[in-house]
Amino acid sequence: MSGFRAALVAPVGEPPIADGAVVLDGERVAWVGPAERAPGGALVDLGDCVITPGLVNAHTHLDLTAYRGVLDGLGFFEWIRTLTGSKLTLTAEQLLDAARAGIVEGLARGITTYADTANTTAAFDAMLELGVRGIAYLEVFGPDPAVAGTKLDELAAQVSALRPRETSRVQLGVSPHAPYSVSDALFAGVAAYAAREALPVAIHIAEGIDEVTLLAEGTGPWAAFLRGRGIVVAPRGASPVAMLASAGALSERVLLIHGVHLRPSDIAAVARHGCGVAHCPWSNAWFDHGTAPVAAMLARGVRVGVGSDSMGSNTRMDVLTEAADALKVQQAAARTVEEADGIAALDALTFATLGGARALHMEQAIGTLSAGMAADLAAFPLPSMLSRVARPTTRSVAEALVASGASASVVVVAGETVMDGGRMRVADGALSERIASMTEQLIRWRAQRPPG
Repeated sequence: MSGFRAALVAPVGEPPIADGAVVLDGERVAWVGPAERAPGGALVDLGDCVITPGLVNAHTHLDLTAYRGVLDGLGFFEWIRTLTGSKLTLTAEQLLDAARAGIVEGLARGITTYADTANTTAAFDAMLELGVRGIAYLEVFGPDPAVAGTKLDELAAQVSALRPRETSRVQLGVSPHAPYSVSDALFAGVAAYAAREALPVAIHIAEGIDEVTLLAEGTGPWAAFLRGRGIVVAPRGASPVAMLASAGALSERVLLIHGVHLRPSDIAAVARHGCGVAHCPWSNAWFDHGTAPVAAMLARGVRVGVGSDSMGSNTRMDVLTEAADALKVQQAAARTVEEADGIAALDALTFATLGGARALHMEQAIGTLSAGMAADLAAFPLPSMLSRVARPTTRSVAEALVASGASASVVVVAGETVMDGGRMRVADGALSERIASMTEQLIRWRAQRPPG
C-alpha cells in the first residue's frame, strides 16, 4: 500500500480531516482518516496542502482547446457554422494536440475525469495517452431522416473499431449531437443501439431558444438553414425534451448537456428517467442563452454536474470556480424557498466532484474519497485563509480554494501520479508552442473567411 499525508483532507461527504491521510491500494482507496492512525507503510508527506477527490468536468470539447479568442463575437448559429468550417482546416495531429493541451490544463486545476463529445477520436486518444479518466462520446450528425440508417451504421463501425482500446479508466460513448443536427429517426436509432451495446449517451439539448422554436414551431434560423439544404422541417415536439421522450432517447445512460430551456414538465421527465445533466454556466452566458433551472432540477432530484464546455466558448478549464459561480447565480435565481434552501446547502467542491460523478452515473467509483473508491485525488497548496479556520468544512475548503486560484501540485488517477510538483510526469515542452501556432492559424483563417 501507498498513500499521502497532508495538512488537510477534504473527502466530500464527510467532514475535512486535519493532518489527514489517504492510503491507496493499487487503483483503489484503502483508507482515509487521521494520519497518525494510517495503516500500511510510509506516506508521502505533501505538507501544507489540501487533498480533495479528483474534480469531474461533466462536459468538454477537448479538441477545441486552441479556440480561445478565435470565435469571439459570434452568435450561436454563426458560431456553429464557423466552427464547422474551421475544423476542416486542422489535421488529426493538431486536434490530438488540442485535446492533450485541454487535459494538461484540466489536470493543473485538479480535474481527473472528463466527459468529452467530439466527432474525432482526439479526446479518446489523449485520455488514454495521458492517463486520465473519462468518457469519450463519439458524435453523430444527420438532420435528414433519409440518411439516419447510413449514419447509424457509420457510428457503429467507428465504435466497433475503437472498443478494443477501452480501459478501466477510459470508455466510449455515443452522442447524437443536437436536435438541429440530428433527425428524430437518428435519435431513435442511436438510443436503441446504445441500449443494445450498453453505451453511455450524451446529447446537447434545450441550449438556446432557436432550438426550442425549431422543434415546437418549425421556425427560426435553424429551420431556414435546414430548408435551405432541402430538408423538410415541421414541428417535432412541444419541447426538446418532449421530442427526445417521443424518440425513446431518455434513460439513465443519457447525459443531457446544457438544459437551459427546460419547462417544469421537462424537469419532471428528466428526473423520472434518471438522466444526468451537464450544467455549463459560463458557456451559457457566453451566448446569452439564459440561466438553466438548476435549482429546480436539484429540487426534483435530477443528477446535475458542472462542465466547462469548449475553450471556444469559455476562457477557463476550471470546474471548481465554474461550480462556485453557478451556485451564486442559482441562489439569486431560485423561485421557491425549497429551491433556495437546496442551493444554499450545496458547496462548490461537492458540486464539482460528487455532482459530476452523479451526472455521469459514476458515483460508486469517483467523486468522494473513501475506502473502495477509485484512487483519484488532487492536492492543492493550503490557502492561508484556511489555515486560520479552526474547524474547516467542505464549504470553507471550496471557498478558500476558489479564492486562492491555486493550481494543483499533485494529481493522482487510479493510484498513478500523473502530475507532481505541478508538472506532468510525461511532459511535452513544445505543446504550448504548437497550440499557440494553431490558434494563430485559426485566427488567420477566420480573417480570410468570406462573410456569410
